[in-house]
Amino acid sequence: MSPNPWIFILLLAVLGTIAVLMWRREMQRQDALRVWAFERGWRVGPGGPGGPLYEHPAVTLLDRGHSRRSGCLITGELEGQPLQLFDYQYVTGHGKNRTTHRCGVAILNVPFPVRPLRIRPENAFDKVGEFLGAEDINFESAEFSRRFHVSADERKWAFDVIHTRMMEFLLKAPPGWALEFGSDEIVAFRRGYARQADYEAAIMLLKGVRALIPEYVIRQQRGDIA
Repeated sequence: MSPNPWIFILLLAVLGTIAVLMWRREMQRQDALRVWAFERGWRVGPGGPGGPLYEHPAVTLLDRGHSRRSGCLITGELEGQPLQLFDYQYVTGHGKNRTTHRCGVAILNVPFPVRPLRIRPENAFDKVGEFLGAEDINFESAEFSRRFHVSADERKWAFDVIHTRMMEFLLKAPPGWALEFGSDEIVAFRRGYARQADYEAAIMLLKGVRALIPEYVIRQQRGDIA
């Protein structure tokens, strides 16, 4: 018995409807972000293969995979410091093993040098990695060490930044966000493109982290004290 052609037509119609609905939802998300950004006096641009992806060479997140692009780029200031919010997409693998990754990213520049530090939610694979010798810096708070995977080029820098109050703040922060320190920027990012509420959570996270970096650490980074 030959396949009924109407089944294929119906399948194509269903797939087409789903694609249109997804496109409309994405346009609504971007429109809402534009209104939200304009209300704050921030600029909105289309992004592309360059822009913020080349402006932060110390941020390893922006060097992952290939075919990297930014989209719906929002630029402004937060407490007098440059702020960028954008969709980020990159690809790993090729052919049948090709995977597209999408993130919402918030980058806050800070007026002092920082050092590489990565803080992200712990996952099941991290336990395997630890068994095989992968780095995961543990802290005095068992709950913090259980919930977060931390790595740094210099362990002392990690302990300087992640003190008791910082751990308490991060444990109460909105879930799902990861942090990375570059050279003069702090980055918050999470899987999937962000909506207004997500960016508001990221901004509060960045503000809180920036405020909790001890003053003596900032002075050391500026070279004011040894």
